[in-house]
Amino acid sequence: MISILSISIYLSIYLSIYLSIYLSIYLSIIYLSILSIIYSSLSLPFIWLAQGSSNLASLRLVDFNSQNSCANVTGGGILGVEGKGLFAIQNIRKGDTIFVEKPVVSAQFLWNALYKYRACDHCLRALETAEENAQRLLGRFQLLPHPEKCSIRKELHQCCPSCQVAYCSPECRQAAWNQYHQVLCLGPSKQDSGHPLNKLQEAWRNIHYPPETSSIMLMARMVATVKQAKDKEWWIKLFSQFCNKTANEEEEIIHKLLGDKFKGQLEVLRMLFTEALYDDHLSKWFSPEGFRSLFALVGTNGQGIGTSSLSQWVRACDALELPTQQREQLDAFIDQLYKDIEKETGDFLNCEGSGLYMLQSCCNHSCLPNAEASFPDNNFILHLTAVEDIHWGEEICISYLDCCQRERSRHSRCKILHQLDLSIYLSI
Repeated sequence: MISILSISIYLSIYLSIYLSIYLSIYLSIIYLSILSIIYSSLSLPFIWLAQGSSNLASLRLVDFNSQNSCANVTGGGILGVEGKGLFAIQNIRKGDTIFVEKPVVSAQFLWNALYKYRACDHCLRALETAEENAQRLLGRFQLLPHPEKCSIRKELHQCCPSCQVAYCSPECRQAAWNQYHQVLCLGPSKQDSGHPLNKLQEAWRNIHYPPETSSIMLMARMVATVKQAKDKEWWIKLFSQFCNKTANEEEEIIHKLLGDKFKGQLEVLRMLFTEALYDDHLSKWFSPEGFRSLFALVGTNGQGIGTSSLSQWVRACDALELPTQQREQLDAFIDQLYKDIEKETGDFLNCEGSGLYMLQSCCNHSCLPNAEASFPDNNFILHLTAVEDIHWGEEICISYLDCCQRERSRHSRCKILHQLDLSIYLSI
């Protein structure tokens, strides 16, 4: 009787765990599908289903801070970890695109823009032709072979008629206007150093020097998005979905971004931020504690974005079918071009910024990642690609220390995200 009773208990426990896991997976699929439908119906930036075997239905989102998340996730020391995680619920092959995602909000780095790395003010698409890009980086005139492989279409470029910020297309100009630019447009005050927004940007540049890892304008666009929105509470809840930290963790993140004098600098930024953008609906964001949390949220979740018309041209040239001798000549030309650029410009090759991505921000770090983010469309659209086979139930991880784009254009900002006690930091 005892053995039969024990077996019955074990079977009951096993069945409960089994059903709990699959119920969690099922509910997660529904959750992600509903999010995708909501974003699509509202014409908001979010996620596309990836081509091939991988799509949203192949992912399970686990929120370790939520009582409704799966409590039976095992392996890899997951139990007890704070934050979120993304897991595969079907096999994903190496090279598969896991998902493609637009940011909720993004912004170019301020020093990057000041030094004439010309990018679309909305999607960060590089606006220079590949030849113009090469000439600026080289500091001299240079013709490129196969100019027809440059993807830049200048005939589509537009500027805001009031403040003259540049966009790669009418669609980007309209999208920016609809989401945040009505609030942030400087109009005739663009060159007015006394304008509150200009004072805020100048203060940021004087605090956060290259190499840049974040931008105060990412926070400004968050505020402007809420101020312009009809459903302000919906957007506030959306931004609250990004991973938050404790007060001590927030201070550590801000210290990494601003340096030893971060407390005084943070207060200066908060006062200027309040002067430029205060809104009653967001009063908590402008308090000392709320601003610190907002700052840490951007530092924790911001994904670096890198675009380059030159690297796009290189990729197109790599795909050309050429006779062996011509291929060798072209490869040698490109290799020498990058060596010359490196001597003149160093590592700063790309238009750079950062953005907040809903799904990507759920991916945890691994020193041996099975996926990586890239921007092959030469804009802010993020592609998460499997770099090795990922099996059912396996967590999808990226490296926060890897560069965000692995093109022959070697430079792209690494994001300062999820400030963890990684052993690799201890070895530096």
